[in-house]
Amino acid sequence: MIEKLWYGKNRLFWLFIPFSLLYGLIAIFRRFLYQVGILKSWRSPVPVIVIGNLSVGGNGKTPLVISLIELLKQKGLQVGVVSRGYGGKADNYPLILDNTTTTEQAGDEPVLIYQRTSVPIAVSPYRSEAVQALLKHYQLDVILTDDGLQHYALARDIEVVVIDGKRLFGNGWWMPAGPMRERESRLKSVDLIVINGDSVNNLAQQYPNKTFTMQLMPLYAVNLLTQEKRALSSLSNICAIAGISNPKRFFDMLSKLQADVVETVSFADHQKFTLPLLNNVARNKQTLLMTEKDAVKCRQFAQQNWWYLPIDAVIPVQVIDQICLLLAKTKSQEKKK
Repeated sequence: MIEKLWYGKNRLFWLFIPFSLLYGLIAIFRRFLYQVGILKSWRSPVPVIVIGNLSVGGNGKTPLVISLIELLKQKGLQVGVVSRGYGGKADNYPLILDNTTTTEQAGDEPVLIYQRTSVPIAVSPYRSEAVQALLKHYQLDVILTDDGLQHYALARDIEVVVIDGKRLFGNGWWMPAGPMRERESRLKSVDLIVINGDSVNNLAQQYPNKTFTMQLMPLYAVNLLTQEKRALSSLSNICAIAGISNPKRFFDMLSKLQADVVETVSFADHQKFTLPLLNNVARNKQTLLMTEKDAVKCRQFAQQNWWYLPIDAVIPVQVIDQICLLLAKTKSQEKKK
């Protein structure tokens, strides 16, 4: 129903308008309080880059975070990451991830980013505490925040917004009538706009010097149990599952790659998987294929016929060049103070 409400037509839309107006007024007023200094933002001694979105749902933010980490490391920078850790519940916060940290403790995305990049990562509902925890234990040059564009309690030096090139902003309304956390006009104040998928000409025309397109590229299928890597085309009789905010994107990708998918099963975002649940999904000796985000929750009870598909975000070199220029500008301004 939500998909039709936000991205299609649904008569219930008008029932949610009063709640959306209330949400929007609160969001605008709250941001104003931070802008005028009534609510205080904590500023990190090292630059903070926020990678977030204006709308709810999967826009490809986590693959972009991973790609930016690797590119910044190639520039010789020591990178850390902080996150809210949505879907996880730790005994104590802030929590610094290590090889034993589970998705139940830290959430899906932080564990995925840690396993892919091995950079220092901390999670906390208060991202400033996560930043301070990292700086206490590591010497870092820059910190990325996975999500948190609307978390104004943490000051930021660079803002990067990720947009789904197909779904865009839906009906453009604030939640719950629409998918928006902030309105499209917020793009005027961000530093970079990265469109996931097809280029959107009107955005590129409105913001020509800061709008870029990225593509999500699948690598190869990886066996959860043995870590064997295979070409996707070598897998057959596939039951594809996705417990992400936009499962259709994953299934469409498999279709485009002409994978031998005989069945698809969607789960809720941050779905908790169990062995009995997945054994009931993949039947008749099917090959179970999942996203990498789902795979980080299934390694402890993985079966021989379970595979996942890692995804890389391919971004133009201008994106990292602009980020490096903005970082240099930030450091220059700090020296003048």
